[in-house]
Amino acid sequence: MKILFVCTGNTCRSPMAEAILSARNLPEIEARSAGIFAETAPLSKNAQTVLVQQQISFAHASKPLDTQDMQWAELILTMTYSHKMTLLQAFPEAATKLFTLKEFTDGSAEDISDPYGGPLELYEQTFQELKLLVDKLIEKMT
Repeated sequence: MKILFVCTGNTCRSPMAEAILSARNLPEIEARSAGIFAETAPLSKNAQTVLVQQQISFAHASKPLDTQDMQWAELILTMTYSHKMTLLQAFPEAATKLFTLKEFTDGSAEDISDPYGGPLELYEQTFQELKLLVDKLIEKMT
């Protein structure tokens, strides 16, 4: 299964979700991430710190979402409802494989808050939330 995580700038939430899933080394699942408004930038400093604390090695440079990403993915998981709606407008053909991460994993309509610019503790909370959701995702996929 090819899974694409999408957020705004691809420097915090979606790359952390990608890193968490990729660290599981599941041969049947391939993960990537991209940002709707991404510019080339490294993973945010606090996101890097959290991944190091969790002993997850991950090399990342933010990537703008493109048509190839949308075509590659068998499942597209956004961090917010707004991200989902933006993608739905731009790529209506992806409607059957496009969900928010929380919608897909637990049926919730809640967004995953953006920790960008916040303190390390906020990134740690976001990581724990993403880890729980990725665990649910894996349960659902396997």
